[in-house]
Amino acid sequence: MALTHAHASGMGGMRAAGDLVARMQMTRGMKIKQAKEYVAAKLGVSVPDLTDPVIMTEVRDDLQIGAMTPLPGCAKGIEAKFRIAELLDIDIACVRRFKDKVAK
Repeated sequence: MALTHAHASGMGGMRAAGDLVARMQMTRGMKIKQAKEYVAAKLGVSVPDLTDPVIMTEVRDDLQIGAMTPLPGCAKGIEAKFRIAELLDIDIACVRRFKDKVAK
């Protein structure tokens, strides 16, 4: 069961960097190799590190971009999305709408 789940979850989703890579593929139309390289560069890690849940947990905690099990004081929800949008230099609809609502 564990192997099937690991295989099905690809880069580990939010446990690693799969969610960030997928976001780049969807928002910028990047191919997987290009998206991995872009995310790795932005996070300051190597491409293989993107799939390591231990390394990525530390990176996510340091950059405050969300984690599977956030501890008190860690970024979660919209706060994490704000940081992801800034870090990856992308537009996230809910972040934009939040900023627009606050600006009014």
